[in-house]
Amino acid sequence: MTGTGTAAWPRCGHLEAGARCPGRRVDPYPACLAHLDGADRAAHLAALRPGADLDHRGTPFTQDLLDELLAPLRDPGTKRARVGKADFDEVRFTGEADLRDVGFDAYCSFASAVFDSGLHFREVRTEGDLRLGRARVAGDVWLDDTRVAGDAWFLEARFDGTLRFCADEVGRSAEFRGMACAEAYFEGVAFERGADFADIRVTGKASFEGALFHGGSACFDGAEIGGDMPFDGAHFGADATFDGATIGGDLSFLDARCAAGVRFRRAVFRRTAVLGPLVCPETVDFSDAVFESAVTLEVAAEEVRCLRTRWASTAALRLRCADVDLTDAVAAFPVSVVGRPRPFVSPEGEEIAEPGLARKQVSVVSVKGVDAAYLMLADVDLTRCLFVEAVHLDQLRLEGRCRLAEPPGGPRWTHRRTLAEEHHWRATRYPGWTAAPDGVGTHDPDVLAPVYRHLRKALEDGRNEPGAADFYYGEMEMRRHGRTASRGERTLLWCYWALSGYGLRAARALTWLVLAMTVTVFVTMLWGLPKTDPDPVSEGTADGRRITLTTRKPTPVDPDGPYARRLSGERFEKSLRVVTNSVIFRASGQDLTTTGTYVEMAARLVEPGLLALAVLAVRSRVKR
Repeated sequence: MTGTGTAAWPRCGHLEAGARCPGRRVDPYPACLAHLDGADRAAHLAALRPGADLDHRGTPFTQDLLDELLAPLRDPGTKRARVGKADFDEVRFTGEADLRDVGFDAYCSFASAVFDSGLHFREVRTEGDLRLGRARVAGDVWLDDTRVAGDAWFLEARFDGTLRFCADEVGRSAEFRGMACAEAYFEGVAFERGADFADIRVTGKASFEGALFHGGSACFDGAEIGGDMPFDGAHFGADATFDGATIGGDLSFLDARCAAGVRFRRAVFRRTAVLGPLVCPETVDFSDAVFESAVTLEVAAEEVRCLRTRWASTAALRLRCADVDLTDAVAAFPVSVVGRPRPFVSPEGEEIAEPGLARKQVSVVSVKGVDAAYLMLADVDLTRCLFVEAVHLDQLRLEGRCRLAEPPGGPRWTHRRTLAEEHHWRATRYPGWTAAPDGVGTHDPDVLAPVYRHLRKALEDGRNEPGAADFYYGEMEMRRHGRTASRGERTLLWCYWALSGYGLRAARALTWLVLAMTVTVFVTMLWGLPKTDPDPVSEGTADGRRITLTTRKPTPVDPDGPYARRLSGERFEKSLRVVTNSVIFRASGQDLTTTGTYVEMAARLVEPGLLALAVLAVRSRVKR
C-alpha cells in the first residue's frame, strides 16, 4: 500500500488551500470525482454499468457522493449495487460512511483511508478481499450481514469507536494484526482459514462468542485487551495462541470446542478473575504467564503447563483429566491445585462434554523449583511427581486423596507410598521399579532423604501422623542406602529396618518376638531347666537349750539324658512361664541352670524391646 503524499496514481489537478488534491483523476478528465464539474460528473456516472471497476484512491468523499457513485451500479429490480474491483485507498471521508446492499465481484479496498465519523457495511458481499489496512475511523465500524469470500485485511487499522465485525463468513485469511479500537465484537463469524489478531489493541471488551476458526489457527499473540474476552460457544479448528497477550478481564470458554492446544505463554492477566471453563483435548500452556490478581482457572485438558508461571495473588486451579507441570512456578500467595471428580457444569446445570479426554485423576508431574509454602494439592495423582529442588516442602499441604507411587508387588517389597524419584533410583538396581523418563535425571539417596523428611513434617504439622509414617519409612530407607552416613550408623539402620521396619512394621517386630520366644523356650527346655528342682536342705546343732539351723539350696544340676526326654510337657510349661515373664521384665522364680540364667537375662533384654517396637508400629498407624 502507498501512503498519503506518495500516491502513484494520476493525481487531480485541483488546488485547495495551496495544496494539490491527492485524488485519482477520472479519465479522461483532469480532476477526481469530487472535483469534476456537474456536466463531467454526470457524463462519467452515466457511462457506468453494474459490475464496473471503481478506482477513486485518495479522493475526498461524502455520503452523498458515494450514493451518487453507486446509483448507476444498482440493479433496477433488486436495488443492489454490483461493483467489480473497488479501489478506495487513502480516501478522505467526511461524515458517516454507509455502504448498503453492495456486492463486489472482486476486492474492496479502503487501505489507509480516513473517516472523520463512522463506517458501516450493511448487506455487503465481496467475492474477493475486504481491505481496511491502516485505515483511520473516528467513530464506530460496523459490518452487518456481510460476507467476505476472500481475505479480510485490517492490519494496523485505527478505530476510535467500536468494531462490530458481524460478518457471516471470511472465506480466506483474516488479518487484524496491529489493529486498535475501543471495543471489538466478532460474534458468530466463521473464519474459514483461521484469523490473526496479533498485537491488536482493544481498550474495552473483545467478544468472540460463537466465532468459528476453521482450518487455521487463532492467533492473539501480543494482543492487549482491556476488558473481558468471552469465547462462549466458539470453535477452534487448530491451535489458539495468546502468547505475550495482556488481558484485563475474564476469559470465558463456556461450550467452546477446541480441536488442538491453547497457549498463554508470557501472557499477563491484569484483572482476570475467571478463566474457563476451558475444555481442550491437548495442551493448555501457561508457561511464563503472570496473574496479577486473584483468579480461578477451570480447565479440562490432556496437559496443563505452568512452567515459571507467576501468581501475584491467590489462585485456584480447578482441573480435570490433566497432567500438570508446575516446574519453577512462583506463588506469592496461596495457590491451590484441585482435581475435580466430575465435569464442569454450565449455568443451566448441565455437564460440559469433554471430547477426546480420558476420564482420569488429575496428575501433578512436577513441583521442581516451586516454593511450596503457599501451595496446596488436593485430590491429585502424585505417582509421577518430581519433588527434588522444590523448597519449603515442609509447608506443602496435601489434602483429600493424593495418590503416590507404590513399590513393585511381591513379598520382597513392603507396601508403602513412595516418591517417583525413589523409583527412578531403584530402577537402576532392581527390576520392577519405574525408570526415569527421558530427560529426567536420577538422584542419589542422600538427595532424596531430605525430601522425604520435609514431606513427613508437612503431614505431621497437618496432624496426619499415619500418612507421615510412609514418608518417615522412605527417609530412613534413603539414609540406610546413602553414602554420607558412617558404617556404624548404616549398620544400626540395617538392624532397625530388619527388626521392625524402622518401628513401622508391627508384623515384622512380632515375628521376631515370636521367633525369639520360641528359641528361648527350646533352649530353656534343653539346657536351662535343671534335672530336678533342688529342695532346700536345713542343717543345725543343739547346744543345751539353743538350736542353730542353716538352710541352703543345692546348685541346680544340669539336665542329662536324650534331648527327646527333655522336651516334655512339664518342662515346656516351665520354660514358657520363664519366657513369658521375661517379655515384661519380670523374674519367673524358676530355678535355672547357669545356661538358663544367662538365657533368661538375654531374653529380658531383647524380647521387651521387640514388643515395644511392635507397639510403636501399631501406634504410628492409628495415632491422630
